[in-house]
Amino acid sequence: MVFSSLVFLFAFFPITLFLYYLSPRKLRNLVLFLASLAFYAWGEPVYILLMLFSTVSDYFHGMFIEKYRHKKRVAKLLLASAMVINLSMLLYFKYVDFFLININHAFGWNFPLMHLALPIGISFYTFQTMSYSIDIYRGDAKVAKNIIDFGAYVAMFPQLIAGPIVRYQDVADQLAHRQENWRQFTQGVRRFIVGLGKKVILANNIGALWSRILGSDMSQLSVLGAWMGLIAFGLQIYLDFSAYSDMAIGLAKMFGIEFLENFNYPYISQSITEFWRRWHISLGIWFRDYVYIPLGGNRKGRGRMYLNIFIVWFLTGFWHGSSWNFILWGLYFCIILMLEKTFLLKALKKVPPIFRHIYVLFLVLISWGLFAFEDFTALGAYFRVMFGAAPLLNNVDIYLLLGNALLFIACFIASTPLMSGWARRLTFSWVLEPLFALTVLVVSTAYLVDSSYNPFLYFRF
Repeated sequence: MVFSSLVFLFAFFPITLFLYYLSPRKLRNLVLFLASLAFYAWGEPVYILLMLFSTVSDYFHGMFIEKYRHKKRVAKLLLASAMVINLSMLLYFKYVDFFLININHAFGWNFPLMHLALPIGISFYTFQTMSYSIDIYRGDAKVAKNIIDFGAYVAMFPQLIAGPIVRYQDVADQLAHRQENWRQFTQGVRRFIVGLGKKVILANNIGALWSRILGSDMSQLSVLGAWMGLIAFGLQIYLDFSAYSDMAIGLAKMFGIEFLENFNYPYISQSITEFWRRWHISLGIWFRDYVYIPLGGNRKGRGRMYLNIFIVWFLTGFWHGSSWNFILWGLYFCIILMLEKTFLLKALKKVPPIFRHIYVLFLVLISWGLFAFEDFTALGAYFRVMFGAAPLLNNVDIYLLLGNALLFIACFIASTPLMSGWARRLTFSWVLEPLFALTVLVVSTAYLVDSSYNPFLYFRF
């Protein structure tokens, strides 16, 4: 089940909301937990056992780590046990075929592949449960006393599938003592509907253009068409993922829970360093706090800093998928960030802002090519077209550009603070704001009734 589906919008969520607010306050986490299990089971009923196992395992690991925290050796063994269990599940279900393929290729062996279905959201909830055990060990979070509250944290359907990655310490007090209110609820409704419109009206349609260009005959593609396609993909992946985060944050608000922001208009950045402070913020914070800083960060000399950056970005790429293109994508940013730390950031400050923006957008756009193509042969062919090994333009691509000009403009605007600025102005009108929200909901519903193209790109990660 996805947020941008008719079943969720007009059946699952209204029923869940009704049961939640009908229940006594002390039972609301139970309602949220059971609803989250039902949400997950809608698509993958078998893998609900995996998530329950992860929940129970980390709950008891946290209890024992807290109990023996004064005995460092025992606490470390318990923490190591929690890490091994979580990482083993992630590596087995997400990467086992990747390892088998590469072992077979390297040694000429013929191990059969497992062909396991990827448990939806495993990359996200595994990182959450690992952060819980680590924070208990460090003394940064209080241990969960109630397994239902902890289960609601792990399985919470607003962010279960594709984040943001929420640390237990950030929501522990809210889970135990939140006081839902009408103002927070209406903010949540507005945030959810904005995300829904961004996803259904913009991301899906610009994504359909990318799919059309990607599926076309490469020999018939022009330079214009190739650049247009990759720009469309860059817009789609931002609008799609940030829309999910908007909807997740909005849904959580409706249940009285505040999540941290996950995106902050990354396409307005003036360096790649800034871009990664604005893109998928929760993942960046996770790798910073649980990998980069524990490895020494930049405190142990320049050489060690470069090694730590390499490790973080190798893991970041690998986290995104079991394919070499994702690792290459991570290392691509690794090299750029090393260069920026060495001299580029200082050089960029001397350049007019417009050129800094162009620098970021060009490098990020190239990165989306690495991200989109698992087949390096297809990637090379596409890049050759982009950089001139094809006619500059043709009638088909001109037609596509003109036919989608308004869509591109709308997507560009939605990728900048302009959209939120206009939305804030609407809050001063008790007539315009509800009318705007109702219009977006009606138009989004019409799109969902009429269209079968409705993916969430980060579901496969």
